Amino acid sequence: MKKELIAFEGQEFTIEWYFTSRGKSRALEYFQALPLNRKKKLIYFLEVLGNTGKIRNEEKFRYEGSQIYAIKPSPDRFLCFFFDGSKIIITSAYEKKSAKMPAREKERALKAKEDYKKRVKGGVYYE
Repeated sequence: MKKELIAFEGQEFTIEWYFTSRGKSRALEYFQALPLNRKKKLIYFLEVLGNTGKIRNEEKFRYEGSQIYAIKPSPDRFLCFFFDGSKIIITSAYEKKSAKMPAREKERALKAKEDYKKRVKGGVYYE
């Protein structure tokens, strides 16, 4: 059986929540704990990104280096990367509390990206 945690399936991209080998998704858990008004902000951006392929406002969607992007529905940050031309994988999430992204958040996203790529290549991510 193929396991996917789809956040939004659009015309341009399918956006998924990254999950560990144990089936845990920190980003999805973060999202589920948000109040409804903050969930709606992210859903709006996922719809725009999934259907059009881009969010032009850099204040809301920004390249953070190392192929990591941030979806930024204030005050939350959802880190993600593009994969295989038609997928966006949301790796992690946090509440913004300072002007700069905490280094550990980017490291977490990079580790998740590498784990995802390794598990997909090995045929064990989608089971």
